[in-house]
Amino acid sequence: MYQPPHFREDDLKVQHALIRAHPLGLLITAGASGLMANAVPFHLDADASEKGTLRLHVARANPQWRDLEAGAEPLVIFQGADSYVTPSWCETKRETGKVVPTWNYAMVQVKGVARVIDDADWLLAQITALTAEHEGPREKPWAVDDAPDAFIRAQMRGIIGIEIEIAAIEGKWKVSQNRPVADREGVAAGLGEAADQAEMTGLVRRYGGLPDAD
Repeated sequence: MYQPPHFREDDLKVQHALIRAHPLGLLITAGASGLMANAVPFHLDADASEKGTLRLHVARANPQWRDLEAGAEPLVIFQGADSYVTPSWCETKRETGKVVPTWNYAMVQVKGVARVIDDADWLLAQITALTAEHEGPREKPWAVDDAPDAFIRAQMRGIIGIEIEIAAIEGKWKVSQNRPVADREGVAAGLGEAADQAEMTGLVRRYGGLPDAD
């Protein structure tokens, strides 16, 4: 992806944290089925390889796994927080008027070698790990073995596993850090007024070298 130096985020732990916080990734391939993109929940095993390994499953009826099995290279996109940024938040608008709207976002893109896995034990381990990751914080978490075993096994016959050992990973945090300090402060204050922009507000402050809001 296009990477201006000031937006690069190369810290693997930070990249992994975004994947865990926003695990619904976009799996993209170009193969015999054509250019294809599917939204899939991923489970990241950071210790399985140098840069981490992604594990997922897709519907057996989905032709994308056959493209991967035939050698198609996957691109996976994880979209983090994003927000529209109005010039009205920027001091530059008041000083010179020389500012335009933009969009802030945090994103991770992953490339790697995909392996298709048609194995019931592997699939059970994958769905168990994925479920535990997202049910764990709940007061009364649901577990895979809460459902009848025969039912789970029947459901698993309709899916197939995929493992992607990460070969390349890029992070892009475009969060107003290229703007003057006064503009960064204005953007953070403007975003802070929206209840659903707490994550982006924090990113603008952290990457922009601004103190936390009182």
